[in-house]
Amino acid sequence: MAMTRRLVLAGTALVAGGTVAAASWLRKPAPQVFVPVADQTVELADISALVPTDPPVPLPALAFLDADGGAHTLAEFAGKGVVLNLWATWCVPCVAELPSLAALAAKAPRLAVLPLSTDRGGARVVQKFYASHGIAGLGVWLDPKGSAAEALRARGLPTTLVIDRQGRERGRLEGGADWASDAAVAEILRIVG
Repeated sequence: MAMTRRLVLAGTALVAGGTVAAASWLRKPAPQVFVPVADQTVELADISALVPTDPPVPLPALAFLDADGGAHTLAEFAGKGVVLNLWATWCVPCVAELPSLAALAAKAPRLAVLPLSTDRGGARVVQKFYASHGIAGLGVWLDPKGSAAEALRARGLPTTLVIDRQGRERGRLEGGADWASDAAVAEILRIVG
């Protein structure tokens, strides 16, 4: 009987200790691991992964910053088709698709390609990233508090919206995609009108 009682007490202590250890482990933030894209194989989706928004949905007022900290809104781009990309420098599929967004901007100059970075380090981090990855032709647009991503109900990064000339969402793609293929450029230009 005494042996059984000791085993029960020991088991209870072990469970309690494990619970305390697990609870303290859960409270600690997980370490962040950043892996360069060169060490990853990232498969980019094609334009067929774009989910049409039918009927088109007017977007909420969105505010974001430029590289100098100036405030901007999506309304400034009224009358232009917009490809709005929510991304971050630490997001592997974001990094993989960014060159295709730069190529899209070059191939379709009548579109506004707006990569909104959620990096909290601001313009300096994005500019350094662009320089180290040879990204040209894209502006530095910032959403450091994630307010645009929240207003758009983005479920993760990258998320890209295709917005027509009337400022309505016409399609959304979650995940990395090849935005620069001839088929993608033609489809986006068709969608935005």
